[in-house]
Amino acid sequence: MNLSHVFACGHPALDFAATLRARRSTRFEMFVTPERLNAWYVESGLVDAITPGDEEGLQAAKVVREALYRLITNRRLGEEFDREALAVVNGAARGTPVTPQLTVTGRFTEATPEQALATVARQAVELLSGPDVPLMKECGNPECTRVYVDRSRGMRRHWCGMASCGNKYKAAAYRARKKSASAVAAG
Repeated sequence: MNLSHVFACGHPALDFAATLRARRSTRFEMFVTPERLNAWYVESGLVDAITPGDEEGLQAAKVVREALYRLITNRRLGEEFDREALAVVNGAARGTPVTPQLTVTGRFTEATPEQALATVARQAVELLSGPDVPLMKECGNPECTRVYVDRSRGMRRHWCGMASCGNKYKAAAYRARKKSASAVAAG
């Protein structure tokens, strides 16, 4: 599977939670090394540079990610928050966040993996307590478990992203219709 990070969810905390792909089927872990986690922090735009991480930090990020996914699911389904997950995310959010600095060339943000994780946790707190909660949907692709913020007109969006899921699903449906039409014509 593709190791490129995808940012299709409309919010950094949702994109972070989506780094364990296909949770209901063939789970695919994006954070296989501390370097891949750090790459996510940079590619997401959260930081411009990050100090090297270690295995302990990677495991901590995965624990926060899984707690975050549980809370996102709770909120999306209108359930009460899981208390353990709440404690994990709030604990991470209490850490020191990323602090941007002004340089002669503009804004520059350098951080440690711990600061980046604290910032993601804080963003999750803002999302899960804010006005976008009713806009959270799970992707319509049965194999995808990404949750995204649907800001489309009339809230009619069905996919986390057209490039990642929508086109694949629509192409498969088109092929199925063509096959069915051919079978009817031949019959």
